[in-house]
Amino acid sequence: MKKYVTRRFVGVIAGLGAAAVIVTGCSNASDTASSATSAAGSAASDATAAVGSAAASVSSAVAGATPEAKVKDSDGKEITLIGPVAAKYNAATPEQRADLGAALTGERSSGKRDNGVVFQQFKGGVIVAKNNNADTPAFITWGKIRDAWNVNRDTTGNPAANGANGSVGPLGVPTSDETTEGTVKTSTFEHGKITFDTTTGKVEVTVNGKQVAAN
Repeated sequence: MKKYVTRRFVGVIAGLGAAAVIVTGCSNASDTASSATSAAGSAASDATAAVGSAAASVSSAVAGATPEAKVKDSDGKEITLIGPVAAKYNAATPEQRADLGAALTGERSSGKRDNGVVFQQFKGGVIVAKNNNADTPAFITWGKIRDAWNVNRDTTGNPAANGANGSVGPLGVPTSDETTEGTVKTSTFEHGKITFDTTTGKVEVTVNGKQVAAN
């Protein structure tokens, strides 16, 4: 009887040992599969990140590209505009381009002023931006409003022969294109606004909140 019990006990122990081996084997297999899955996921994640980074680089390069526009001068010669001025010309409507007309050439017709302002004169108007940064907006000024903006003015905004005009004058740089409400056209500037009534022909100039003589 003792021998039978002993054999049975040994058999149970042996069975438990085999079960332990099987469990350990399953655990190792599970760990291996988990590691493989983790590695695959990591590789996929790295690949996705790489693709995203590459796409972002391309987008950044495109966004940072300097705008260009091809226009013709009064002689029919093609010239190239760049920066905010080019971006504005490209965004202009066909009607606006027609009203601007041919680009003017010459030392005072385009370029960059000492205060950083960039501009391009056209036969029918001018495109101006506060600086040459790619994200700086440019605006179109023309007609009677442009004429009043180009009047030499003192620091208070009143006409003065020895004053300054345009972007270096008391009104400063344009901050809008010309807008129309009823019969009145308006352009705003850093330090004021100019309005023109197409019915009466009256031009009003406001500098720092005070109305001054138009010319």
